[in-house]
Amino acid sequence: MRLRLVGLAVALAAAGVLLVLTPHGSSAPAGPAQPRTVEQVWPEAARADVDGNLPDGPAYSPLFFLDARASLGTAPDPGGSMQRLVLRGADGAVRELRRLPADSTPQFAGFVRAGDEVAWAESVTDEDGAAHTRLWAANVVSGGAPRQLTADTGDVVFFNSQYDLVTSDGRLYWVAVAPSKSEATEIRSVPLAGGAVTVRTEPGSWALSGWPWLVSAGSGQTGPVQLLNLDTRQVYTVDAAPTELATCGPAWCRVLVLAGDGPSRIDLMRPDGSDRQQVAGGAATASVIDVALEDRFEVLSVSETATQLLLYDLKKKQTVVVADGVGMVLSRGGVLWWSTQDTWHSLDLRTLP
Repeated sequence: MRLRLVGLAVALAAAGVLLVLTPHGSSAPAGPAQPRTVEQVWPEAARADVDGNLPDGPAYSPLFFLDARASLGTAPDPGGSMQRLVLRGADGAVRELRRLPADSTPQFAGFVRAGDEVAWAESVTDEDGAAHTRLWAANVVSGGAPRQLTADTGDVVFFNSQYDLVTSDGRLYWVAVAPSKSEATEIRSVPLAGGAVTVRTEPGSWALSGWPWLVSAGSGQTGPVQLLNLDTRQVYTVDAAPTELATCGPAWCRVLVLAGDGPSRIDLMRPDGSDRQQVAGGAATASVIDVALEDRFEVLSVSETATQLLLYDLKKKQTVVVADGVGMVLSRGGVLWWSTQDTWHSLDLRTLP
């Protein structure tokens, strides 16, 4: 019942030129005419700055934002012996949800919201070095105590994607490696209200995407990518040229086009190959693993002397500057957040017109 954390993303760093696409779709190399900023394009967007430390002192790492201001995240206790999972309200109030010994190497991952509740996975290591993963949920509105949903998680695999845990029709879904000689994936689920775990096995190696879709776990590598609809059993194959690395969801694919010793550009396209458009040159990298957040925004970074965070807007076909000098970049549930020195910053993509 260990928690495997793996990545589907491909390192994209290489020399090149970022393209700035105008709302009318024409393109020109980045130069004197720089992209506009979020403040200029979406002045009414919901944004916030969050102190990088809790009121009692320790550093705070947000793992999931409910909106631009309220978040769940981790911080050690002041003595450093415990790792805490806390809910930090929009007003700055801190509510402790979980507390685990730091020497058990606790990990919190897979956060997903369903109505007033947020579910997550937590993994600890016992004295023998064995890892154990359990799924938990808490009502983030009423303030009730967190409750364990199940310890029957199997050999769970997370990809650092917002789809590591998915909810649908009152159930929480995740994937695990099937205990078989041939390559297979378990799609496991448990009722959010509590109950027994059900297991469905699919041949091959898969990751969850927007429900009811699975995407082949080799996404982000050379060769074709497959999408499987668990409801209809439809399978779509996304072809990629030998010089292309594709990462797909059910709505959009990110295609890294290679040339010479490294990437030459980043394209977005539909899984059937239609609506293909170049969104950046080889200097840009994808900042998060998930493709086209909210089916609209591709999150990019360009690093020279400092890292610049960008959004490519598929709706307006333009690149917008989010921030300069950024550190970590994360996104879940429609909110993008990033760090600069001792401060976290958030942007609620759901509020962008």
